[in-house]
Amino acid sequence: MKTLLKASGLTKRFGGLTAVDNVSVDVNIGEVVGLVGDNGAGKSTLIKMVSGVYQPDDGEIVFDDKKVTFNGPREARDLGIETIYQDLALAENLDVSSNIFLGREIKNRYFGGVINTLNRNRMREESSKVLDRLDIHIPSLAQQIRNLSGGQRQTVAVARTIYWNAKLVIMDEPTAALGVSEQRKVLTLVRTLCEQGVPVIIISHNMQDVFAVADRIVVLRRGKKVGELLAAKATPDEVVSLMVGAEAVHEMGVIPKALNGTVEPA
Repeated sequence: MKTLLKASGLTKRFGGLTAVDNVSVDVNIGEVVGLVGDNGAGKSTLIKMVSGVYQPDDGEIVFDDKKVTFNGPREARDLGIETIYQDLALAENLDVSSNIFLGREIKNRYFGGVINTLNRNRMREESSKVLDRLDIHIPSLAQQIRNLSGGQRQTVAVARTIYWNAKLVIMDEPTAALGVSEQRKVLTLVRTLCEQGVPVIIISHNMQDVFAVADRIVVLRRGKKVGELLAAKATPDEVVSLMVGAEAVHEMGVIPKALNGTVEPA
């Protein structure tokens, strides 16, 4: 598998606090990487460095075979790194297609651009295409976002990233506050993205969700990477042990340090 993202030795300090300390993470095309850790483990800071919100104090990011430095989230998005935070950044008073094109609306231009109007028909047509591609079913694209369920809102946020050619999607607690059936739909969507060549980093406190979709699981504790596990060969107990600082797991499932240099003892 081709490595799309290679973050090496990332470190971020805030005054005397080191929020992320020499963390390395790879993401390959066609896989889901689960990023887990207790509150304050450094998960959010790590993804904010990858997505351009923060610049690392040390380390480097290689994306699509090129070393990159981001001066802001827009530069990361322009390269295809999209992050979906828990608030989803949707406008509740607008309909589905308006949210997919939010800030990048298709317009009809008249008199050399002196007068512009929204091309709502074209936006709805394009929105329908991307939703169909992801096998997302929303009864009416004319519905305001406030009238959609939590799971439907999550799918709209994902559809927006895919329409704008996301190469990597980062999802922060995508199933939080969702019912069981909607959780399953969102997790199915995660696997659909990977099948279509878009890898996903999923951040979640829900071990069941992580094991349902992740190929690998990266564990952070107090800003350090303390484990990297193959999901198919690991158990939730092993992950939790690493998260809380129990003795490092050396049995089946943990990728040994000797093989890839990524596992540090807890």
